This record gives sequence, structure tokens and C-alpha cells, in this order.
Amino acid sequence: MGTAEPRQASRRLRLVSAPGAEQPAPASDEELLLAFQRGERGIGLRLYEHLLPVVDRTLYRILGCREQDHADLVQGAFEQIVSTLAKRRFAGECSLAGWASVIACHIGLTALRARRRERRVIDRTPAPEGGPEPPSRGADPEREVSAQRDLEALRRHLAAMDGDRATALLLHVMGYSLNEIADLTGVSAAAAQSRLSRGRRELQARWESGPATRPDPARPEELR
Repeated sequence: MGTAEPRQASRRLRLVSAPGAEQPAPASDEELLLAFQRGERGIGLRLYEHLLPVVDRTLYRILGCREQDHADLVQGAFEQIVSTLAKRRFAGECSLAGWASVIACHIGLTALRARRRERRVIDRTPAPEGGPEPPSRGADPEREVSAQRDLEALRRHLAAMDGDRATALLLHVMGYSLNEIADLTGVSAAAAQSRLSRGRRELQARWESGPATRPDPARPEELR
């Protein structure tokens, strides 16, 4: 009777981070820009991962949903970002994330205008899967419907506004200071202040034709 050889479980070795080991810090703007200028391998993916959150978030804030063409809009924003960097038109006076949010603002406003024109003919919004979600417990359905209508009206007015003014308003709502808006849009602080003030007045004038219970454009927290 032969002796059975001991069975050994074959296991693959894998690297495991030691407890308390520090994760590598994310690359800075300067490091990413230098890698881009050098044409380092994989820099496109690194830029994408670095800027995708702000691009996606900005588009969602402007459009209010992610429709079938959302991926195309994200791609369009990144094409402009890469083109800007390739032509060395990014002066580095603001952060890459801030610059990406401005580009996403322009892409989003253009898409918003196109959707408004298109929906005069046909509504291409996909139906929600499984039917509409029930209202949360304790929620006021009437108030929620009213809030949704206000947001829809806000987007409609933004789409009809002057692009520079609408961009200044959106950046302000996203928390950028006046000096940051000036740097991001490539104008002086005085010009940025003028766009923001005129944008508020233009938006206020549009609200006046609607119900009295509209958000106040002078209070950015009401436009979030």
C-alpha cells in the first residue's frame, strides 16, 4: 500500500499593505502637468481619474440628471481639457479642477440649451426603471413637486441667459470666490464682479414673471 503524499494547498502570493502603511499621496497639478508635457505613458488615464469627479459633478448640477448622452458630454469635456493643455493655453493661475469645472460648465450649458430646443418636439428622457420612487417617509409631496418645478425653471432660465453670466453664477453657487471666478474665466476681478451682478439681475428679472415663491438669485444657497 503506497504512502499518500501530503497535499499542499497551492496559494498565490500577494502583496499586502502593512498595517498603518501610508497610501501614496495623489499627484499634484504640477506633477500632472509636467507628466503631460513630457508625454509620459498613462498620463491620460491619470488626468481622467483626477478630474472625472469635478466634471461629472458639474454636469450633473447643471443638467439635473444623467441621460443617455452623459458619457458623451464627459468625453467632450475631456477632449477640450486635453486640447487646452496640448495648446498650452492653461496658464496655471487656477487649479486643474477649477479649470475643468469651467469647461464642464460650458459643455453643460450648451447641452442644456440643445435639450430645451429638442424637447419642444420630443421628450427623450428615459422612463425610470421599476416606476417612480415612492416619496420618503415624512416628505411633503406637494413641496417636493414645487421644488422640482423651481429647479426646472432655474435650468430653463440659465439656458437662456448670457453664457458668461450664467457661468459666473454657476461657479459662485459651486463655492468659488470672486477672485477664483476671475482666475478661472480669465478676466479681472472687476469684470467677474460685473458678470456676477448682471447675471443675478438678469435671473431676477426672469423670476419676476413667475410665481412669487422663487429662489432669490442673490442667495446662492437657494440655487444649490
